[in-house]
Amino acid sequence: MPTTLPVVVDRTSPVPLYHQLAEQWADAIRSGALKPGDPFENELALVARLRLSRPTIRKAMNELVRQGLLVRRRGVGTHVASQVVHKRDGLTTLFDELRASGREPRTQVLRLQASRPHPIAAEALGLSPETPLVYLERLRYSDGVPLVVLRSWLPPSLTDVRAEDFVDHGLYDVLAGRGMHKAEAHQRIRARLATSRERHLLALAAVDAVLTVQWTSFDAEGKGLEYGEHSYRGDSFELDTRLR
Repeated sequence: MPTTLPVVVDRTSPVPLYHQLAEQWADAIRSGALKPGDPFENELALVARLRLSRPTIRKAMNELVRQGLLVRRRGVGTHVASQVVHKRDGLTTLFDELRASGREPRTQVLRLQASRPHPIAAEALGLSPETPLVYLERLRYSDGVPLVVLRSWLPPSLTDVRAEDFVDHGLYDVLAGRGMHKAEAHQRIRARLATSRERHLLALAAVDAVLTVQWTSFDAEGKGLEYGEHSYRGDSFELDTRLR
């Protein structure tokens, strides 16, 4: 059920009514009274409750959509928008990006399997196709909201890693503790509809998309560290790239 927000409208004020509404709703979202993913009251319910015209209500909601605070999905309704992760074009990790933006990352390890072959991942890491790799699948949260499914194939030298190693640390923190430091990476990004499992893990609707990042990283000597296929919520990820 949508949260019913108390609002005060001053009909004698020179400030437009839609702007008064938009400001109070925006404050509620920024303060955490409404959280990412929460449903928002629909237009008809707001018209009846606030005794304002539908164009006024719609204009206020459109203002929040324009600010990126609300998102409308056909067949689903209006919800509070998820916080966007701004990924820079450097080698900073998602764990670093979240903490730098003041958010609290949390990781749930879904699978950790040694000796799992993946010819494409092995070749990307500079290994023979039949090399058994370590498969690591994680669900990363940002302030308690599921953000991305991280699927990583790692070199066989990491068969002794444990699931608990990744609960409070990012992958590259764990690798750095073993003297393995990333120096270069290649990524390819595309959009597609979420799979049923991704919808379940990321709390998405059937019509929602994910941004997939195919990622391969190397150390300073060109040795492969990770081949990844990661799926981000499409409404929560933004890549900032500098072109020259």
